[in-house]
Amino acid sequence: MAQRFSTIAVIGLGTTGSALAGMVARSGRRVIALDTDAGALDLAGARLTDTGSGSGTGTGTGTVDLTTRPADIISADLVIEAVPERMETKCEVLRHANNVCAPGTVFATTTTGLAVTDLAFGSGRPSRTVGLHMFPQGPADRAAAVEVVGTPLTDGSVLTDVQALIRDLGQVPVSVPDRAGFVGGALTMAYLNDAATMYEQRYASRDGIDTAMRLGCGLPRGPLAHLDAIGLDVAHDTRDALYERTGDRRFLPAPVLTHMVAAGLLGLKAGRGFYSYGAPDAEGAADTGDELPTARPVRHIGVVGSGTMATGIAEACARAGYPTTLVARSEVRAKEALAAVENSLNRAVQRGRLTPDQLTSSMESLTGVSGLEAVAGCDLVVEAVVEDIDVKRTVFRELDAGCGAQAVLATSTSSLPVIECAMATSRPEAVVGMHFFNPAPVMKLVEVVRTALTSPETLGMAHATATALGKRPVGCADRSGFIVNALLFPYLNSAVALLDEAIVTAEDIDTVMALGQGYPMGPLQLLDVIGLDVSVAILRTLHTTFREQRLLPSRPLEQLVAAGHLGRKRGKGLRNHER
Repeated sequence: MAQRFSTIAVIGLGTTGSALAGMVARSGRRVIALDTDAGALDLAGARLTDTGSGSGTGTGTGTVDLTTRPADIISADLVIEAVPERMETKCEVLRHANNVCAPGTVFATTTTGLAVTDLAFGSGRPSRTVGLHMFPQGPADRAAAVEVVGTPLTDGSVLTDVQALIRDLGQVPVSVPDRAGFVGGALTMAYLNDAATMYEQRYASRDGIDTAMRLGCGLPRGPLAHLDAIGLDVAHDTRDALYERTGDRRFLPAPVLTHMVAAGLLGLKAGRGFYSYGAPDAEGAADTGDELPTARPVRHIGVVGSGTMATGIAEACARAGYPTTLVARSEVRAKEALAAVENSLNRAVQRGRLTPDQLTSSMESLTGVSGLEAVAGCDLVVEAVVEDIDVKRTVFRELDAGCGAQAVLATSTSSLPVIECAMATSRPEAVVGMHFFNPAPVMKLVEVVRTALTSPETLGMAHATATALGKRPVGCADRSGFIVNALLFPYLNSAVALLDEAIVTAEDIDTVMALGQGYPMGPLQLLDVIGLDVSVAILRTLHTTFREQRLLPSRPLEQLVAAGHLGRKRGKGLRNHER
């Protein structure tokens, strides 16, 4: 029978420790909340009171005894340390607990970057020490994942008891081995580091990066806001520990983090990090990039292509009231594209998102043809043909020859160089990337991609048009992957590499990231939705640009694509979708 752990000591009352203390108290247990810093203790007491778990709380909750005296943990059945991410500090705390507590007391460490095995030996009781990797910035409205980390010497009954406790606290335990960063830490810290590096390189603005990842991937917060919530010092120390442990440059802290930590800009807890907090403008000054000139009005939009993305873009334009001409390869394909738009609009009417009059108006705004000459008078033409640079260059040469001097030409590519499309024309200053996300009528994000030659007037038109379509434009430079794919696909590829180690299951990886971080779906599930063939193609493009080993498609991805298991669209991928 699992040990109940009626009295639990939590040492260190920062974000993670306070969250743990409140969670345990709400389960009806007694909590001994220890921090030698009286100021931290007062702050933790206020947090616990705000959540209804404060000292001496009433019916339905346990009690929380706040203390600065290390000896007070003597009666604990379980001691959880949540002190800063330094081996010496954690071992010192655990050694003291070993000297004070009864032989049967279980120890847990909340490390992300350090080896639980080393901490277990440092504690003096390796068979009774486990890791508890928490996600205090995860979803607040549902059960979150907690990684329960065993070592080669952890007693099986201890793991069973701790897992039972996690379930009793209303959380979801996921058993993982003692590898660097476990699952959640390894995937999250590399992704957040990539975002900080992107910001430092001025490739995109703070707001642009965060907005792109929220709207493009449905994440609960952008990566730079996530770093502020964790604490930049905590994130820095965790990455430093992971880098020292692995030598993997993905974890080498971005210089901007080192600089900000040295300046005391630690994020939410300090009132200022990437954003400002607590001031009248609590969100901090906007950081959206360069100001753009007033845009020339767009009266008529052309869309070249007849696939899913082209029809989606055409629908979005027509729904916004723009006269829109869709150009397909043939009259048959043009009619099929119009039918696809009408079917989509009908579904929107059935779901109450569109009125019948709006459907009629949208279809009246849309024309389908088979010749590029039909877009000669358009102010903006968006190319949305197959993701092949030679095909796109050919289309741009033809558009350049056939369109009026006033026309801005845009490519909807998701990963190819916009500059190559621009240089196929005599007007590279009037060429821009407008990366819509699928499904284009629904997704709010448009990445507006500037080349070295794109004029401010062209950018202004692209931003203004995207806004008029009801989208949120985010500017970035012309680099492979732009913002979303450049941050998303290394993360997805790393998740597949974890699966290839055969130490965790696909379900466990997805559970950790979906229930731990609150992502809409886990990375392997998302890859199956995107399509493994599409994902491999994007990774190859990223690798060609950046020449980083981690961007080579992971072996299981290559093997599954070769076998025709492309994800949900084929019934099988990283998971089986035929059931």
